[in-house]
Amino acid sequence: MSHPAHYREAHPFIFVMTHWINLIAMVALAFSGFYIHYPFFAGFMGVARGMHFFFMYVLLINLAVRIIAAFFVKSATRLGSREVDTDIKNWLPQKLNRHQLIPWIKYYIFLKKDHPIGAKYGVLQKIAYIATVPLTLAAAYTGFAIYAPVMDWAFFTAGTDAVGGPMNMRIIHYYLMWAFILFTAIHAYLANVEGFSPSRLIFAWKEEEGLQFDAEGKIVGGTEH
Repeated sequence: MSHPAHYREAHPFIFVMTHWINLIAMVALAFSGFYIHYPFFAGFMGVARGMHFFFMYVLLINLAVRIIAAFFVKSATRLGSREVDTDIKNWLPQKLNRHQLIPWIKYYIFLKKDHPIGAKYGVLQKIAYIATVPLTLAAAYTGFAIYAPVMDWAFFTAGTDAVGGPMNMRIIHYYLMWAFILFTAIHAYLANVEGFSPSRLIFAWKEEEGLQFDAEGKIVGGTEH
């Protein structure tokens, strides 16, 4: 199966770092969250609680850094190209994403053999990645709403009352964690459905040559490895 080249311009080093931090924070949050929900060995609750809130702060700060960097750091706007532009443009509506939703869905579920030609992120990828912003904020809000030092603040009690009490808020927070786990599984699949080149780039910052495309999506060169 042919695929576009995965160059470093697609994921500048700062985005590689924020991706690593994001992964570490989410693994730590999932582990500590499961432990807080159901302690599966003794003597770790204090550490688990501290770990949980520490990495929530890490996740929020990392999210802020990633969003701010998108307005200043340049990255490729389509795979198979070293041409760069401000990264925020990858998150806005793009010409190369038009009329691509159905082709991408067919491609991901193996009803379409040819790789859709589009922007750096496919339509479903873009929707999923943008959705992580409100999802992260919701997880943070529900977590702080059941965190004793701040749970009595009016900002959090208003939400707690709206959902019917602390237990309901705790349940919502728990299922948000499962939403993140599900997202991570889907993200890993969507990113690597055509091969592991994207993972080699985003984790090891290792480039892999491939097919190159012009602005209209036509193949103009490149070799597949």
